[in-house]
Amino acid sequence: MLPKDIFLLLYLSCMKNKNKGLLHHVEIYVSDLKRSADFWGWFLGRMGYEKIAEWGSGQSWELGETYIVFVQTEDKYKDVPYHRRRTGLNHLAFHAESKQQVDELYNELKERGVTVLYEEKHPYAGGKDYYAVFFEDPDRIKVELVVN
Repeated sequence: MLPKDIFLLLYLSCMKNKNKGLLHHVEIYVSDLKRSADFWGWFLGRMGYEKIAEWGSGQSWELGETYIVFVQTEDKYKDVPYHRRRTGLNHLAFHAESKQQVDELYNELKERGVTVLYEEKHPYAGGKDYYAVFFEDPDRIKVELVVN
């Protein structure tokens, strides 16, 4: 093989496995689809996601090759509300592009009346070298926007 052929084979091999192990999608059941769609549509839109599907009991948002699905919980399963300290999902964390984006989102959250967590320690609630904002969705799922 010529050196350029070897490079091409290596490149194709890397491309084939580029998503290996990455999160494909997350599906979240919500107590009030309208309320959650308003909240998540606003936030995910700010993060660059696009709505790719909508049906009577749900919707999907995509960024790159990852998507998030929100589905209306059936009434018969609403008897125990979500709490992040129970077994299961604790929170979702999203990458921010800058500290400025974290600050802008913080201000928008306050304007929208969204519950901001650990406000007394904001923006360093995760530690002195961890710049983030933590907040809750309508079902009290903790959401985080953090700068690496």
